[in-house]
Amino acid sequence: MPELPQPDTKGHISVESALVTRRSCRNFSNQPLSEKQISQLLWAGQGITYAPRGFRTAPSAGATFPISLYAILPEGTFKYDPQTHNLIAVQTGDIRHTLAAACLEQFFMTSAGLIIVIAANFKRTTSRYGQRGKRYVILEAGHFAENIFLQAQALGLGSVAIGAYDDKKVAKIVKLDETDEPLLIVAIGVKGDETNA
Repeated sequence: MPELPQPDTKGHISVESALVTRRSCRNFSNQPLSEKQISQLLWAGQGITYAPRGFRTAPSAGATFPISLYAILPEGTFKYDPQTHNLIAVQTGDIRHTLAAACLEQFFMTSAGLIIVIAANFKRTTSRYGQRGKRYVILEAGHFAENIFLQAQALGLGSVAIGAYDDKKVAKIVKLDETDEPLLIVAIGVKGDETNA
């Protein structure tokens, strides 16, 4: 599924509604997400909002754009290309179980329809801002994640942030670019019977 449908720019609920109803969800129904939902979630993270200037949905210090999004789906792992709004194949096969094991055995992740690994090439930003650039990169990852959480809520989906994992194992399993380091993992899916705040 390298080609994604175009994202919607008008939703059905307000930002305020998404904020007040957002909760972390660790119980997913194992239903696949539609191509439209996957498209919308990745675009929310770092999609292009104004092509002539390259503006994106989240701010980036000095427009250095150190963040990459890796989409883990049952059929394979892909890297999101915001410039073309498409997916670039990284590997085939379902790595969700292996990835969950590397996340300190948080196996609820295996039922998520989409797992997004937010990764960063720190040098893109530190080469301009020095050591303070590390802070900017981490802040940018947070901007991406919150956009994804709110978009998931607007779509009626559950989502949760996963910060406990073995960095080296995750990088190897996902096959991150050599310059990328994992910063945060977001599991998203159709909600099961229970949610945990």
